[in-house]
Amino acid sequence: MDGTLYSIGDLARRTGLTVKTIRFYSDQGIVPPADRGPTGYRRYDAAAVARLDLVRTLRELGVGLATIRRVVDREVTLAEVAAAHAEALSVQIRTLRQRRAVLTAVARRGSTPEEMDLMHKLARLSEEERRELIGGFLDAVFDGLVVDGLGLDGPRRSMTPELPDDPTSEQVEAWVRLAELSRDPDFRASMRRLAEDHRDDGLGLRPGPIEAARARAGAPPSAADVAAVAGEYARALGVPDDAALRRRLLSRLEAAADPRRELYLGLLAVINGWPAPEPLAPALTPFVEALRGRPGP
Repeated sequence: MDGTLYSIGDLARRTGLTVKTIRFYSDQGIVPPADRGPTGYRRYDAAAVARLDLVRTLRELGVGLATIRRVVDREVTLAEVAAAHAEALSVQIRTLRQRRAVLTAVARRGSTPEEMDLMHKLARLSEEERRELIGGFLDAVFDGLVVDGLGLDGPRRSMTPELPDDPTSEQVEAWVRLAELSRDPDFRASMRRLAEDHRDDGLGLRPGPIEAARARAGAPPSAADVAAVAGEYARALGVPDDAALRRRLLSRLEAAADPRRELYLGLLAVINGWPAPEPLAPALTPFVEALRGRPGP
């Protein structure tokens, strides 16, 4: 190795660091002098130049002095430190991106300070906290329901939002709106009724009244259209097409056409990056209105 020794001033000129900074690192034992001159001035070898280059790089990357000392003393490897700090930076980047998404959503919505505070709090929830929040809603809708001896795990999974680590402002806004909606007791009750109707129908994967009504969407339904949908439903259930069946059909279609359900599914698609779902309300609402006007066969 080159046996040349450098004064602290020479070292500063070679590295671009100030004398004060080099003296501080030297006092901390991170870049110790190789020798001292006759007058007591510190002198450094070529290894000090390499150490200072490493120290400066690590400091620019945000690594603390205690960790740097462990690296230069070979207590930990540079690779281990780099991996740990890369992960820490990833967390910081995700946090900054979420904050940017919140601010973008606030700017677009013209939110009040209260709405912005709520949006910020909801967006900062950890994945586990988000799952707990939505889990409470999904428990209220599906817990304890069984169809054909099986729980409704499939529908539950299909209604679970998964906010990505790097969400867009649209995804953050959709997540906040969905979280707010999921806490609405009336909406929870409406979705529970829909799930209970699905269980009580016992149709499993077979077509039900919603599919039958959608198949006849288009022009306003005639009495014959309503009778056809009700008749298919009655035959599937093995019951007569009477006033009780029509009330049951009306309840089923009303719950499926609930605009809040459509909003939830639309927000869910934005969050999960899915294609926008086909709305049911345009097809079902005319049948709902027709059944309200003609409750019996």
